[in-house]
Amino acid sequence: MPDFCPCLSKSPSELLSVPFSVATDFTVLADHCDRFAETLLENADPTLRLALCGRLATCLALLRPTLNDPIPPHLIESLTVDTLPASYPRFEPGSELLCDYSLTLAQLLTGRALLPKMERTLTGLLCELVWYFAAELKASRWLRTAEGVTFIDEVAA
Repeated sequence: MPDFCPCLSKSPSELLSVPFSVATDFTVLADHCDRFAETLLENADPTLRLALCGRLATCLALLRPTLNDPIPPHLIESLTVDTLPASYPRFEPGSELLCDYSLTLAQLLTGRALLPKMERTLTGLLCELVWYFAAELKASRWLRTAEGVTFIDEVAA
């Protein structure tokens, strides 16, 4: 598989100048988003964080209108495998982190310092996180079998 993102080895300041546009392949934009988010999480400098958020927002804005477009023919081979991958991307934060995300969003929405569209989007995210969080908390954890009670994760694995 080709290396979609030559930016992965760049420093945070170099990352801020990585060029991309509406013509950039979605796979490259996704790699940029990964790197911006990772660098954002790793840095405490408020100026750098603001710049990274801006670059991330720009990448996401370029990706959004293309999400339902067909895969360009030149990318099909790079997205094709001969065997099933061992794992797939998942969103699996722990219950404490999921609660923190939900609480932070609720507090942010309580401040009402957002544009109406941003407030609707964050409200939607909050609802999705809370529904997921509540479902995770209420989910069955054990399975009664002929051998006795066992963790569901052990059976599913």
